[in-house]
Amino acid sequence: MKFLTTAIILTASVIPLAAQWVQHRTPGIPRTADGKPNLTAPAPRTAYGKPDLTGLWDMVANIGVTNLGDLRPADVQPWAQALVKQRAENFGIDNPHYQCLPSGPGYITAGGMKRLLQTPSMIVILNEDLTYRQIYTDGRALEADPNPSWMGYSVGHWDGDTLVAESNGYNDRTWLLGGYPHTEALHITERYRRPDLGHLEIAVTFQDPKAYSKAWTVPIRAQLAADTELLEAVCNEYPDNGQQHWVGKVSDAEKSAVKVAPEVLAKYVGVYKGLYLERPRTVEVTLSGGILFVALNGGERKPIIPQSETYFLGNGLAYQFVRDDHGIATYIVESRVSGDYKYERQK
Repeated sequence: MKFLTTAIILTASVIPLAAQWVQHRTPGIPRTADGKPNLTAPAPRTAYGKPDLTGLWDMVANIGVTNLGDLRPADVQPWAQALVKQRAENFGIDNPHYQCLPSGPGYITAGGMKRLLQTPSMIVILNEDLTYRQIYTDGRALEADPNPSWMGYSVGHWDGDTLVAESNGYNDRTWLLGGYPHTEALHITERYRRPDLGHLEIAVTFQDPKAYSKAWTVPIRAQLAADTELLEAVCNEYPDNGQQHWVGKVSDAEKSAVKVAPEVLAKYVGVYKGLYLERPRTVEVTLSGGILFVALNGGERKPIIPQSETYFLGNGLAYQFVRDDHGIATYIVESRVSGDYKYERQK
């Protein structure tokens, strides 16, 4: 179906490739008897007594929590609600990410690998696409009237063993998670806690009085990515990046939808796991009001629309349920422009 292909064509614009050091053994960390990193060992501390956040971290939204955190529809101003709906309808074609532009505050809650480097006066966060953030911990205050920028400006301080980072000065050209907009009034507060060697607990609070009636918080968790290294994944600005072929809307799938009995849909409900671009991926399928929903890696539930009894479209992707003799799905195939990915049913 043409609109599906064009809607997902840019999802593969950034694909990390295998490179050197991806299996390099991380030196100086505690290990179990079998040589694996001991992720529950005590968190390292700096010479000045604070937890050391330095490390390569794999960031994911907390499982069981939508990637919008505690944001409620009533908290979103009408103009922002309308813009979210518009962006969802055309598969987010205007997302600055697809134009190879920085994601700005979207990096904070995005998944993927990030390297944190900590010094007494600054913490630096390096992203896979070669963008970076600087969080100054030298006592300076945020500028009251900053010059708007893609990545904003950040300062931090320690509240006991928790790093508190405050950021502002973002331009309004970037998107927050889920396609939600923000204005230049956006202020972000992050709280980082390292309870042990292998885990980070992060709470990100967005406050933008011009777009939302109250602040809202998104929980994030991260696991230490030991015995590997950060690979670059650069979005290349090709003259033809496929956007001129990006046609169709979500409503196109709704027009071609077919009716599937609830008792059939119920046999697809479950948790499916596999690898996407060599990374673990979880697809949770739920049923509500006669509609199937998918949530990727614990993110926001989004509806998928049946085009046949086993083939569904949604979120710019396609899902094919493969069934046994009893009609129960044993695995799911997720189709992207980069290929088909098989996820086995776990429960």
